[in-house]
Amino acid sequence: MNTAILQTTYFGPIQWYQKLHRFDHCIIEQHDSYQKQTYRNRCLIATANGVQALTVPVEHNNDRMLVKDLRISDHNQWRRIHWNALQSAYSESPFFEYYADDIRPFFEKRYDFLVDFNEAIRETVCKLIDIQPQTEYTSAYNSQWQESADYRDVIHAKHPLPDNDFEAKPYWQVFQHKHGFLANLSILDLLFCMGPESVFYL
Repeated sequence: MNTAILQTTYFGPIQWYQKLHRFDHCIIEQHDSYQKQTYRNRCLIATANGVQALTVPVEHNNDRMLVKDLRISDHNQWRRIHWNALQSAYSESPFFEYYADDIRPFFEKRYDFLVDFNEAIRETVCKLIDIQPQTEYTSAYNSQWQESADYRDVIHAKHPLPDNDFEAKPYWQVFQHKHGFLANLSILDLLFCMGPESVFYL
């Protein structure tokens, strides 16, 4: 059985969901230390002005705080801001209205912990894409996983590492005429633009 280990993500990038789809088994890390500017609590979407990062504010005292202990902050009405940004970016996409009722509740319900929020998102997105990954969470931190493909540092928002198994092939995007094709955005970009065909892209 081939296994991948991944970070937890907030509406993670297409590359992340590709691993969920292609590996027999995925382990999601929750015992690593929190780092800023990662996909753990941010996603990237395509807007009229280019790529925009949407970041979930979290409460953390220091950089050694474990991801599993991160609480979501209610700072700055971020839920309303994120949903408005998605509406603005994707209202003209072919499948936004089709999936809006499944996605909107994540910006209405309050979750205490980031990993619980991300897991609820993952379960919903997998159902919408029609993939059934076998997943589990780490019970402790391990810097090296034997016989597992470790993508924890490979799939990174700011400093991604090479991934020979992922090729960001173009698909239709709302603002492609302005910015060209924008690769490896949030899974929401693929879902709203490609709908049921998303699984074939993965």
